[in-house]
Amino acid sequence: MKAYREMSREELLTLQSQLNAEYEEAKAKGLSLNMSRGKPAVSQLDICKDFLDVVNSGSDLVTESGVDTRNYGELVGIPEAQQLMADMMGTKPENVIICGNASLTIMYDTVSRSMTHGVMGSTPWCKLDKVKFLCPAPGYDRHFAITEHFGIEMITIPMSPEGPDMDMVEKLVAEDDTIKGIWCVPKYSNPQGYTYSDETVRRFANLKPAAADFRIFWDNAYIIHDLYEDRSDKLLNILDECEKTGNVDMVYEFASTSKISFAGGGIAAIAASKGNLDAMKKSMTIQTIGYDKINQLRHVRYFKNLDGLKAHMIKHAALMRPKFEAVLEVLDRELNGAGIGTWTKPNGGYFISFDAMDGCAKAIVAKCKEAGVILTGAGATFPYGKDPKDSNIRIAPSFPTPEEMAMATDLFVLCVKLVSVEKLLEA
Repeated sequence: MKAYREMSREELLTLQSQLNAEYEEAKAKGLSLNMSRGKPAVSQLDICKDFLDVVNSGSDLVTESGVDTRNYGELVGIPEAQQLMADMMGTKPENVIICGNASLTIMYDTVSRSMTHGVMGSTPWCKLDKVKFLCPAPGYDRHFAITEHFGIEMITIPMSPEGPDMDMVEKLVAEDDTIKGIWCVPKYSNPQGYTYSDETVRRFANLKPAAADFRIFWDNAYIIHDLYEDRSDKLLNILDECEKTGNVDMVYEFASTSKISFAGGGIAAIAASKGNLDAMKKSMTIQTIGYDKINQLRHVRYFKNLDGLKAHMIKHAALMRPKFEAVLEVLDRELNGAGIGTWTKPNGGYFISFDAMDGCAKAIVAKCKEAGVILTGAGATFPYGKDPKDSNIRIAPSFPTPEEMAMATDLFVLCVKLVSVEKLLEA
């Protein structure tokens, strides 16, 4: 395939005319497909239907540890659920608190608590003149929404296949005591699908922040979300590494079963040091008398242990893999050699990241929408929704069928080609 930048103006005009005709045909098909968010498909939810049969009116609702899950108590979760999530997160059950159905809620609460009550005795952030967070980008839009909601200044940190730019992270946190945190999706990052290298994790554990209340918000959302059994990414355990460096209080790790059992009906957990969890519990005793222990019990009895979780994730992978491969097949076939885009090929997670030519992302997303395919808004993967290059687009293959994903990607690449030609003709 001839690179678009090497084409003459006449060749570009001919190609533009051809692409415009194809685009009008595509619009006439009346597509209505949504690949804007990482929602599990109905087929994924269906493989867990018998989850609802584990606990019923005839069930013994007392745990092996003697907890009656129908009643108040067990603020940190039933011991069996603590063990299950600790095994998934690679830590000890005493380092884990089981909360409600979503890790996003725990992250929001953790920032909110830091704002109003400080971190382990430090000055509440709301009483400080300025509070900043480091935001590896492209990143997770809901992380950025939380910090923006609380008026926290966000500093963009470039991402690479190894993880965030650690030279920049180390320098900034060492020099600026107004930097209080960093958002991280360390395995199969959202949206690029990168997994932090061992060196990156060790450098995180060795950070020497100027602020004693600096915390790493380690959102391990895709910790067991591998697409391929034979080439799954491996992530070094941040809690273990922080223990080695004496920085035991520096990290909050978050995880949930929201894309393992039912989205919105899972259990979520935070893993951290004793000091961090003790501080958290002071607020929790005011906030709640306890979370849904029957749901915790259901998860424990259904999955039983880490092996049970991993066996279930193999079923998810079998459904997800063809969708990722459908997208990548079209991208490879239609855009390789054109020089108008690059994309990631993750081994797990929920997203593929596409980088168009600078200044093209918003136009591509708009053209797709006009023809019936909804993508994540251009810029959403950056703080304040502003992609400085206007190039990054997040593709979420999970919800449509593989056939629908192929159709949606066909339209997507058509829009990429058309917008790229228009951009080159403007030059």
